[in-house]
Amino acid sequence: MTRNDAPVTVALVGAGNRGQTYARWIAAHPDRARLVAVADPRPFQRSLVASGSAAANPDAAPVAEFADWESLVAAGDETTGAPARLADMVIVATQDREHRDPVVALTAQGYAILVEKPLAPSPEECRDVVDAVEASGVLFGVCHVMRYMPYTDLMKSVVDSGVLGEVVNVQHLEPVGWWHDAHSYVRGPWRSEKTSSPMLLAKSSHDLDWIRYVTGKRITTVASFGSLKHFRPEERPEGAADRCLDCPLEPTCPYSAPRLYLGTLREKGPIWPVTVVTDGTDEASVMEALRTGDYGRCVYASDNDVVDHQVVAMELEGGGAATFTMTAFSEQDHRKTQIFGTHGCLDGDGEKIRVTDFRDGSVTVHDSGHHGATNAADDHGGGDSGVMDAFVRAVATGDASHVRSGAVESLQSHLAVFAAEESRHSRTVVEVPAR
Repeated sequence: MTRNDAPVTVALVGAGNRGQTYARWIAAHPDRARLVAVADPRPFQRSLVASGSAAANPDAAPVAEFADWESLVAAGDETTGAPARLADMVIVATQDREHRDPVVALTAQGYAILVEKPLAPSPEECRDVVDAVEASGVLFGVCHVMRYMPYTDLMKSVVDSGVLGEVVNVQHLEPVGWWHDAHSYVRGPWRSEKTSSPMLLAKSSHDLDWIRYVTGKRITTVASFGSLKHFRPEERPEGAADRCLDCPLEPTCPYSAPRLYLGTLREKGPIWPVTVVTDGTDEASVMEALRTGDYGRCVYASDNDVVDHQVVAMELEGGGAATFTMTAFSEQDHRKTQIFGTHGCLDGDGEKIRVTDFRDGSVTVHDSGHHGATNAADDHGGGDSGVMDAFVRAVATGDASHVRSGAVESLQSHLAVFAAEESRHSRTVVEVPAR
């Protein structure tokens, strides 16, 4: 590393679940990175991040705390009173609709920026971000963490090796998981397009981006179908109550909130998703949150409107094609992928890849190893650690090649998502703009 091996200094905007994940990586790597500032309107979340940093760096100055990103931007140089950078890089991990403005302001100050996906909830705002990045010339990355998984490294190496010949078809499945969908997309903050973004953008923008990355081919045309099939009032069982704690059907309901959150707490302690439900760490805190908060509501009596299943058919540049399926009605598991080429085909299960070579009939199995499960409690299969390792390394060395998810390529996969949503609503085939 350059910079005399000094740790990269980091400011965090948004101290929720994703921000805390990245802060834990920083705390675990004090020789490589150090948190110096955090901005979030919630004092408890700010304190969690700041105290974690203090424990990892007991001799360092306290983490500066700000109530909002505007205060971070306005933080002054004590000698001149002018706004000044407080860190080498900023991680923007706010909610989906709160990305553009802080990113545009922070790039103008010259910070290197790592932003949670999605870039923004509309094509116009996404282009605003990319324009600001290009105008400033700052190092920039999007947390498309699937690009940074060891499994993805293996998958891309197989595809790029030429053993499959030319890629003709891709079939890719995202099994969201019945309980995960109920947690995040029925009861949670991504349940509504009005306040967050469509499911395809909030959850599955990872997958369209991954297809684009692994194949090396831009998505040029899309058609999509999907709907909110099950989690709606018409599907509510007779006799169900508005809240799980009041419901006589709760013991046998697959979407029981007490079973999910109390079960997780008892088995694994106060980890995600329990930490999203309550700031407390005991059963009484969980019960109170289920009695009064969003996570205790019946899945058939929420205000959700995002889809619970969707398919996307894609044409890739050069004439290949891909299909993607997202479903809530599954176990939560690794993505499953089949790729069919002119010389061979492969099956991938998130850890192992089975390759059949048509030229000699041989079958080879490649194993990326186990790097955690697919969810936020388990490093997203190594992707959360991978994106932090890569971006901090890029800042430390000045070598942007470590960043696999830059502005333009991320914009292209976002535009494919927006085109797919247009297709789903209009029931038409939609061309995807290149920029």
